[in-house]
Amino acid sequence: MAGAPVIVGRQPPPSGMPPEQNLAPRDVAALADELVAYHARFAPLFRRREQRHWALKYLQGQLLDLERKSIEPMALALEGGNVQAMQQFISDGAWDDDRILQAHQHLVAETLGDPETGVLILDSTEFPKQGTHSVGVARQYCGALGKVANCQSAVVAGYASRKGYTLVDRRLYLPERWFTEAYAARRARCGVPPDRTFQTKAELAWQLIATLHQRGVLPFQWVTFDEHFGSNPTLLDRIAGLGLWYLAEVPHDTRVWLERPPTAVPPSPGKGRRPRRERVLAGEPAPVSVQRLAEQLPADAWMRAPIKEGAKGPLVADFAFVRAVAIREDLPGPEVWVVFRRRLGEQPELKVYLSNAPVETPPETLVRVSGMRWPIEAAIRECKDELGMDHYEVRGWRGWHHHLTMTFLAHHFLVRARLRLGEKIGSPHGGPGAPAPARGLAQTPA
Repeated sequence: MAGAPVIVGRQPPPSGMPPEQNLAPRDVAALADELVAYHARFAPLFRRREQRHWALKYLQGQLLDLERKSIEPMALALEGGNVQAMQQFISDGAWDDDRILQAHQHLVAETLGDPETGVLILDSTEFPKQGTHSVGVARQYCGALGKVANCQSAVVAGYASRKGYTLVDRRLYLPERWFTEAYAARRARCGVPPDRTFQTKAELAWQLIATLHQRGVLPFQWVTFDEHFGSNPTLLDRIAGLGLWYLAEVPHDTRVWLERPPTAVPPSPGKGRRPRRERVLAGEPAPVSVQRLAEQLPADAWMRAPIKEGAKGPLVADFAFVRAVAIREDLPGPEVWVVFRRRLGEQPELKVYLSNAPVETPPETLVRVSGMRWPIEAAIRECKDELGMDHYEVRGWRGWHHHLTMTFLAHHFLVRARLRLGEKIGSPHGGPGAPAPARGLAQTPA
């Protein structure tokens, strides 16, 4: 097929964790042709012919067997590559990445969509950076380094089902200082849209959830995330307002009531302003922290259950489930499940989740969803290790969004390839639909 990449087999870079592969030559050739056909699903959404051309080249570049996948090494390794043209395509190209992402989400629904097991997962990820010129860069907590460092940060959404997992949308986080007058020239230089205002990561997560729910393309009932988002009651209530169920990891000092306490507006004191806000009646039991609640559970309240299949067999933990009442502004709020998950071993780690799932929800379902954080962590790791998601050297708003969009497309292509080839490509993370590493789907270096 014209334009198909030539398959080469080079030694893998030391950054990856390559699984064993057992591909026949016809399988490898089919992957090369599939990449061209896959690109054709998106090509009509690019405005110009040269944009369509460089989109394919960029995908091929991200699948190259290179240690670093910024534009220059990709362009130099690709047959017909051009550093300036690829830089213009990503940094300044006037193509609508939101339309591309919507088409991507439709394809993900075709590949992985499952109304019964589909879960939307939210997470944040960081990109260490040197200097102060990249959009959104600041000294902030960097999960990639495990400390406060100079980096960019983003909120990403992943979709997972029993068929596999991939990333489907993203929002770049701009720290509050980026909206001060001192940063006005920097915002303009980076191309930040003038109408953009400061939003917390929880607000960006809500944007992602609400947008994907409104589009109705990806089938999911459950939303899950870590305690950074789980500790935000506004986000939880917004998700519940959509008719979705959340399973939110929460800090151990989160408090709940075991029974709903009665409330009332206190009587007028006789002088001053009359109270109008309800309060918990005096003498009622105080809410208890989930850590304390876990310590008070009897031994027979715990059940042992497998979370997921790991590389060395099923991963197992102890679980307990308690119905409780969440707190909203010091008042009783919605009824929730408190889900305790305790890892086995000499130093058992405790994780605690709140969920607005119905009271009749089977424990097995809560167990399954509690194990659905790993797919987004795996997808982010694969996009960084295998596809260069964190190798970009663009500085502007448009370039950052374009690069991540192309990375999502490349990852989903590999997910599709694994689903087709099955056991011929092993999974580096032990989960269904994990992509093959980006080894060998590359053009011969120029």
